[in-house]
Amino acid sequence: MTRERMSSVDHAWLRMDSPANLMMIVGVWIFEAPMTREALAQRLRERFLAFGRFRQRVSTDEQGIWWVDDDSFDLDRHLVAERLADPGSERQLQKRAADLAVRPLAPEHPLWQFHLVEDYRGASALITRIHHCIADGIALVKVMLSMSDDGVAPAPRPRRRARSRAALPPMPPLDDLLSGGSRLVQDALSIALMNEDSRTRFKGPLGRRKALAWNAPLPLADVKAVCRALGVSVNDVLLSCVAGALRRYLVDRGDDTAGIEIRAMVPVNLRAPDDPPDLGNRFGLVPLVLPVGIANPLARLYEVRRRMGELKGGFQAPLAYLLLAVLGQGPRALQGGVLDYLAGKSTAVMTNVPGPAEPIRILGNTVGRLMFWVPQSGPIGMGVSILSYRGGVQFGVMTDAGLCPQPQRIIDGFAPEFERLLLTLALLPPELLTKGAPDPDELEHRLFGAAAAPAPLARRRPARR
Repeated sequence: MTRERMSSVDHAWLRMDSPANLMMIVGVWIFEAPMTREALAQRLRERFLAFGRFRQRVSTDEQGIWWVDDDSFDLDRHLVAERLADPGSERQLQKRAADLAVRPLAPEHPLWQFHLVEDYRGASALITRIHHCIADGIALVKVMLSMSDDGVAPAPRPRRRARSRAALPPMPPLDDLLSGGSRLVQDALSIALMNEDSRTRFKGPLGRRKALAWNAPLPLADVKAVCRALGVSVNDVLLSCVAGALRRYLVDRGDDTAGIEIRAMVPVNLRAPDDPPDLGNRFGLVPLVLPVGIANPLARLYEVRRRMGELKGGFQAPLAYLLLAVLGQGPRALQGGVLDYLAGKSTAVMTNVPGPAEPIRILGNTVGRLMFWVPQSGPIGMGVSILSYRGGVQFGVMTDAGLCPQPQRIIDGFAPEFERLLLTLALLPPELLTKGAPDPDELEHRLFGAAAAPAPLARRRPARR
């Protein structure tokens, strides 16, 4: 039997499963025409299963954790067809995906399963579930692209011999870490000494039910137009809209949002652009504190920009990656304790994955909508996912159903928050636009005066990174 040792980072993700939070990346594909199970099965055999990992199960023995070939592999077990009671109900599709997000995958077989929803709105939808120990979001996007009509199956790779020593994944360059000096120490301390973020209705004991939602995509061209005019990045705009949508949700429920700051753990890709499309996990996490308490959309945007700037060029992402690598080789209790401690300082996991700009077609069938939801770990009860696809920006939110039973109410706030930025842009004096990206301080002064300035740190609840 061929076997390959699981990397310590992937092992850490495998052990993060808990009754309240399963480490599955859940996705929904909505096709524009009907897709038959037989046709999809054939494409999976040709392209998806060309990645050998999807034919392998996890095996444990006294020597370690291994990927081994599943001798009883049966595609019928991993690709199932089903129908909704109301084939035109988007809410039923959302509920079905939420129900599957809390259903464990069979540990004796490869840790993935696809559910083809037939006759959805006269076409088809596909709910995908893949355990995070197999791959991260960046790697899975490449896998999914290989399934498209324009994609190609990966070239066969030589089998690697099983190794007896602990399998460490490729590490961030050690010379870079050692040359970091004081910044390295500062970032390490910032991870170890994080304060708790604000207590809101999004935090509390977790149950075993999830709720999820998605929005109509925002036009990416409009987002980029705002970026050019205001001198910010796409990430700055999108994360500011997330903060605004969360604030809107809390305000609508009568909560006091003054000084509220919500920490989100944000994955950072550590792969080089020319790295091969290998599976596995190659990312670190950085803690971003969202200024949810700032009502002014422009002031909030520039505060997000400032905080993102503080994180750039730091070592928190590779340090978090190395921490996972170490914990993945240690006792499970130690890993759980450390990760629960760090996750307890946060409210959400938030990720932004760039998808294809052109439509994906599988056997001539166009994927009209594409969404995914990032898993949460430990006591975290919210995941926010952002995916760009075919000229639009798609938001997805998954929540613990006991803490936030209607995440659609959060999703519905993204577009209005973006429209507030568009309105701000429309109010800009023409002379500011003609000279390129305007100075943030000048913008705030011209549009809002002193009221636009963020509240002094002393008046805000501390939630340091």
